[in-house]
Amino acid sequence: MQSPSPSSPGSPSGASSPSGPGVPDGPGSPGSPGGKDRGRAAYDHLWMHFTRMSSYENAPVPTIVRGEGVHIFDDTGKRYLDGLAGLFVVQAGHGRAQLAETAAAQARELAFFPVWSYAHPKAVDLAERLAHHAPGDLNKVFFTTGGGEAVETAWKLAKQYFKLTGKPTKHKVISRATAYHGTPQGALSITGLPALKAPFEPLVPGAHKVPNTNIYRAPLHGDDPEAFGRWAADQIEQQILFEGPDTVAAVFLEPVQNAGGCFPPPPGYFQRVREICDTYDVLLVSDEVICAFGRLGTMFGCEKFGYRPDMITCAKGMTSGYSPIGACIVSDRVAEPFYQGGNVFLHGYTFGGHPVSAAVAMANLDIFEQEKLNEHVLANESAFLGTLRKLCDLPIVGDVRGNGFFYGIELVKDRDTKETFDAEETERVLYGFVSKKLFENGLYCRADDRGDPVIQLAPPLISDQGTFDEIEQILRATLTEAWTKL
Repeated sequence: MQSPSPSSPGSPSGASSPSGPGVPDGPGSPGSPGGKDRGRAAYDHLWMHFTRMSSYENAPVPTIVRGEGVHIFDDTGKRYLDGLAGLFVVQAGHGRAQLAETAAAQARELAFFPVWSYAHPKAVDLAERLAHHAPGDLNKVFFTTGGGEAVETAWKLAKQYFKLTGKPTKHKVISRATAYHGTPQGALSITGLPALKAPFEPLVPGAHKVPNTNIYRAPLHGDDPEAFGRWAADQIEQQILFEGPDTVAAVFLEPVQNAGGCFPPPPGYFQRVREICDTYDVLLVSDEVICAFGRLGTMFGCEKFGYRPDMITCAKGMTSGYSPIGACIVSDRVAEPFYQGGNVFLHGYTFGGHPVSAAVAMANLDIFEQEKLNEHVLANESAFLGTLRKLCDLPIVGDVRGNGFFYGIELVKDRDTKETFDAEETERVLYGFVSKKLFENGLYCRADDRGDPVIQLAPPLISDQGTFDEIEQILRATLTEAWTKL
């Protein structure tokens, strides 16, 4: 589930943008190998992801050249607080020599070999370690190179699983409105963001949506989290019954939903979803591309909320971003038919379980244990949330929500009525001002209008109260000025 992250100053509705319109070009931007100014070469040749490229035709492209701890530095030497851990990725912080040295050592020993009918030591060791951390009987690890591929893998696996177990009509999936699950055709079908899907339709058929857990805008039970959670979970049952239980293969849910601005689950929600999946023989997939590896203070997000999925999809923080890798972790029950006779899961990726990435992941998990990063998040999440909630005295702040080191701040025009921005205000205020100003003021984070306008924060897991205070101060100054633009 690679989360979209356009960096243009005026991102289209339905997209999202890390703060920052660009930085001045200057002597810190050396020429490219082809002899061009690197800022110009970036526009001419680097097609940036989820980016309105025209915005850089006559403006410099922000260029980050170095990272250290919780900070990043651009090509002019200006320092920014990395309030998004790159893209919910750099859990252990920037500039970790241990991880870089591990990558170099592994590349010298075995730079590449596929896990197609062969093994190599680091893939074996990492698979065993992930199985140890995963809950219940999730003991089989299928490696990918990213989150979207992991989601794609989980859907394909669910389809073939039911074919192998005599239920070939079970192929559909259910996910939540506004949720983002990746860009491959299958993962994009599971995604609940119409604006991201429209350019690529028709997509893979069989993906259906139910309401998410945004209690701030709950249509009912907004004052009763437990009742709201029961209602939201029961919508999954209703969708299964509507489609026909003999056609539904899986439910894909994030522990804390990212798109829309960090929706945590209400009490009892996942327990009820597990009951529903068991009742109708539907697989529960916990999409933890963001929420795994300490983002919520546990190795896997399902631990935080006490539920056992049939599969976990993960990526991002597994290596703290020092090398790309992803995985679909599968229960013994789901894997069993694939381990019998001549059955084969006809699926794979050239770079899945790459030796360098696997070695870096092992070293990254060593850091988690040595520095007790999960414990650090659990000990400090209340302080982070409390610091952000100081912003609730600003009239533009409607809600602050999330979990662990993963929070969203929803912006409103009227706090009493919860009136949100219209399309013009989103373009002019959220992207035209807030995103630019946050970066100018030294904070890299995300401005997002997938759903309602929010600012998202997910700093490296090594962040402390000083980090939280710096984030709050920059947000306060920026949002105070933004209110005058509405």
